Amino acid sequence: MTTAAGDRDRGTRAAVIAGIGGYVPGEAIPNTAFEHRLDTSDEWIRQRTGIGFRHFVSAGTATSDLAVAASRRALASAGEHAVDMVILATTTPDHPCPATAPSVASRLGLGPVPAFDVAAVCSGFLYALMLAESTIRSGGAERVLVVGADSFSTILDPGDRNTAVIFGDGAGAMVLRAGNRDEDGAVLATHLGSDGGQADLIMVPGGGSRERTSESASTGWNRYFTMQGKRVFEAAVAAMSESAASVMGRVGWTPAAVDRLVAHQANLRILRSVSYRLGLPAERALVHLDRVGNTSAASIPLALADAAQRIGAGERMILTAFGGGTTWGAAAVTWPHLVSSHSHTGAQDDSLVS
Repeated sequence: MTTAAGDRDRGTRAAVIAGIGGYVPGEAIPNTAFEHRLDTSDEWIRQRTGIGFRHFVSAGTATSDLAVAASRRALASAGEHAVDMVILATTTPDHPCPATAPSVASRLGLGPVPAFDVAAVCSGFLYALMLAESTIRSGGAERVLVVGADSFSTILDPGDRNTAVIFGDGAGAMVLRAGNRDEDGAVLATHLGSDGGQADLIMVPGGGSRERTSESASTGWNRYFTMQGKRVFEAAVAAMSESAASVMGRVGWTPAAVDRLVAHQANLRILRSVSYRLGLPAERALVHLDRVGNTSAASIPLALADAAQRIGAGERMILTAFGGGTTWGAAAVTWPHLVSSHSHTGAQDDSLVS
């Protein structure tokens, strides 16, 4: 911890968004690509999910590759070349062991900084954001790189119509720096929760210590992602709405004071239901899932990266998500003035495989 960090008033010190970046791999895959294999249609998928396209990693591309590409854009957006910590939210690490974050930090040339993974599925980015925010606010770091990255196509059953068409691969990254609560870009409040009694709603059954890979080899479905759609829908709407309302109350924002709702991009009907419960007009909700699908931990930072140049400095935003565990969370933030042009998403990036 530097002297400046130690001397700063703890009452006003805050984590401030300094940069944003996103990345999706390959070419966009339309709904029509699934029509014959899954007995579905573009109309069926759009009506039930709002999704039109998604991106999948190709053979040889891993979650760390996506995380590195998005992080480079976030660091460029922030004008930073060094951070004090890297936190990576992912459910699809490069390997079960070790964690993927140290590899990301090394490839970015960040030196021997602390780097670790967070596993909270689609809520992972908000869990990582809270950890980064509290570390900065307490004086433990000046700059933290927070990344959400997932390659869900690698754990999907290609024959399951309920999951194969919903998820996409991608990464989003955010640089947080030490600042003050009255600055544009400040993280003002966070809220997290979990309920392990609902773990069966969203799960990859095999591969862990409970159901080892060797034991599930004869029943291949156990290595695939499973989701109980109807129950997840109901639980997600309730938890996201309550968590978002909690942070709104903590910062004293009425629905009229909220400029943007940035909810986990899981399903368009979920976004609309959460907006309605919070008393927010539907048009205030950022929608990015129509082009990339559900990118799990990457969805919130990807949506922010995509909309970065359309969001005005100082706009009040509520971020909220629901994921496996089950887990959920929300954050109240204001948007910074970002001068860089590197906060977009895109399918082509020469840095992906470096």
